[in-house]
Amino acid sequence: MGSELLAALWETLYMVAVSTFFSGIFGSCVAVLMIMTGPAGLSPNRPVYRALDAAVNLLRSFPFIILLIAIIPLTRLIAGTSIGSTASIVPLTIAATPFVARLMEGSLLEVDRGVVEAAKSFGASTGQIIFGVMIKEAMPSIVLNWAVVAINLLGYSAMAGVVGGGGLGDLAIKYGYNRFQTDVMIYSVAILIVIVQVIQYIGNYIYEKIR
Repeated sequence: MGSELLAALWETLYMVAVSTFFSGIFGSCVAVLMIMTGPAGLSPNRPVYRALDAAVNLLRSFPFIILLIAIIPLTRLIAGTSIGSTASIVPLTIAATPFVARLMEGSLLEVDRGVVEAAKSFGASTGQIIFGVMIKEAMPSIVLNWAVVAINLLGYSAMAGVVGGGGLGDLAIKYGYNRFQTDVMIYSVAILIVIVQVIQYIGNYIYEKIR
């Protein structure tokens, strides 16, 4: 089972890394729009903010396993298939994007308003305030939040094994559960635990370096 465990580990890391990257980009864009259009934002726009807020809350309310099955047609359209590690990236990204958006929004809202007002008084543009001031000031919190996102996606990737999503979750279900090979289940769980510890350690390390 050694080779299969290594292959499953690679698939899991692949799914988590790619979905973290894409959800980070999409979620950050949504968060920036929410910060800009929010009640105390740089360009307040209540209808836009409420629409974004409702969309984020709606997507976050879906249990991942239901979302995974519900968007199979979309997954097949984008990835060309609904099974395998590449196909799993689609629902993983969609599930994580509103989560990232909410975490990023919280991190940006924690930035001292005095710093933002000072940037405004110096004539900084909206883009300069967001990217040069707010994101820079919130970066330590953002790093920790991204570690949380990656760990959550690791759990989601294991859940994707229920529908043949590949990775350690798929291996644990096929061999550990269906074929009663308890050792495979134990190895899969142990590897997932180690990955979680590594992700959190890296997040904490980067946080301490840039704080």
